[in-house]
Amino acid sequence: MVQTEKEIVADLKAGKFRPVYLLTGEENYYIDLVSNFFEKNVIAADFRDFDQTVVYGPEVDMPTVIDLAKRYPMMSPVQLVLVKEAQGIARDWELLAKYLENPQPQTVLVFCYRHKKLNKNSKAYKAINSVGVVFEKNKLRDYEVPGWIANVVQKKGYSITQTGAVLIAESLGNDLGKIANELSKVYISMPEGGTINEDVIETNIGISKEYNAFELQNAIGRRDVVQCNKIVNHFAANPKDNPIQLVIASLYGYFIKVMLYHQEPDKNKAASVLKVSPYFLKDYEKAAQNYSLGKLASCIGYLYEADLKSKGVRNNGTISDGEILKELVFKIIH
Repeated sequence: MVQTEKEIVADLKAGKFRPVYLLTGEENYYIDLVSNFFEKNVIAADFRDFDQTVVYGPEVDMPTVIDLAKRYPMMSPVQLVLVKEAQGIARDWELLAKYLENPQPQTVLVFCYRHKKLNKNSKAYKAINSVGVVFEKNKLRDYEVPGWIANVVQKKGYSITQTGAVLIAESLGNDLGKIANELSKVYISMPEGGTINEDVIETNIGISKEYNAFELQNAIGRRDVVQCNKIVNHFAANPKDNPIQLVIASLYGYFIKVMLYHQEPDKNKAASVLKVSPYFLKDYEKAAQNYSLGKLASCIGYLYEADLKSKGVRNNGTISDGEILKELVFKIIH
């Protein structure tokens, strides 16, 4: 059966255990979240040395895992066998299907299968889905990350400004684990129920509230030449903090949204079509006024050229990323 992380946690708290769990997908944050809950809550702390076993896929084979699963607990009602990096077990998954025909009833066997997915047509997957639980989580789309940040912050008892959530998402991407780690630095300095704004983010995470990809795209949208030059010069002086590939990717997504705004006949639906907060819609409206569809198509071409140069195509190494970025923004705003 397929379950969400909330359903799995609720069952574990109620003492309802399945013989096998497959935690899989592209989003490692949730695999770690659920795996950590198993480690900390299935076996009482005093008995973990006896009845909790953690192994790693690249270091074991499936016969060893099954032998561990067939043992009986010594001190607890059940034993936990947790297989991390299970994708490293390259062979013999069909043996798992055979074991699950008659699993040891006092064993909770958990596989953390990262980065890729177990073949859904395999006997092992079908057996897990039949007698156990499959938990699968894929990467969030970029536009979903600000909302995720707001929800996570709210669950911690704080709030965050919309601009702050977008600033973090634009700067850190969709690596939820990295975002969660950075937010943990913020919570330490926040009063209970406090609001995380751009100043707090800059102080605690180090993301400049003025010099970032989000502010660059807004300055470009306004055709604010002075602000564009200030931000680009800062990026050129700090290339490690502002990798050109990430800036180009951010601008590409931005121009695609402006093109969509241009072509949406019902502007009341534009926020939904662009998958942005209505709060930011005025910025896209202003950009659409400043950039025709033809100019936007040219901007996409400029981004493509800059991306090639940043990767060494038509660039013998004499042109720095900062110079490429300056040329790119000049072409865009003029």
